[in-house]
Amino acid sequence: MPISAAGNSRRRPGERGFTLVELMVVVTVIGLASGVALWSLPDPRGRVVEEATRLAARTRAARDLAIIDSRPVSLWMTGGGYGFDQRIGGRWVPLADKPFRVASWAEGTVAQLAQPQLRVTFDPTGLADRPAEVRLDRDGRGAAVTIGGDGSVAVDG
Repeated sequence: MPISAAGNSRRRPGERGFTLVELMVVVTVIGLASGVALWSLPDPRGRVVEEATRLAARTRAARDLAIIDSRPVSLWMTGGGYGFDQRIGGRWVPLADKPFRVASWAEGTVAQLAQPQLRVTFDPTGLADRPAEVRLDRDGRGAAVTIGGDGSVAVDG
């Protein structure tokens, strides 16, 4: 290849860089790879069955707390979320410990309850005062949490 007076190599007219077609192919491949990566990211809200499982685990912990402390513990649920109370001195006192703090349903989750506000109370033996079920739906998927009169808690979904 000839060298110019400035010491730079000169290129032939056909060797000036990438063609437009090559650049378009690279941009297309990058776009497809970005799309695949975006679709593979998990939903930041988690799956609805995970939300139902979390509610069930907290409910089981509340039942166990009623047995351990030998005093009634209740779970209340509304369309906006749920929380736990303990019967102390003849009144319901909200539980402030981390697993029992008031929790809101994840964005987009719809809770289907038999009534606008549902309360299930576990007595000191772990029995529930009534059976109950809440169905959680989000983005066409659903899961149900069922509380039995015997204090059992199950997730279906």
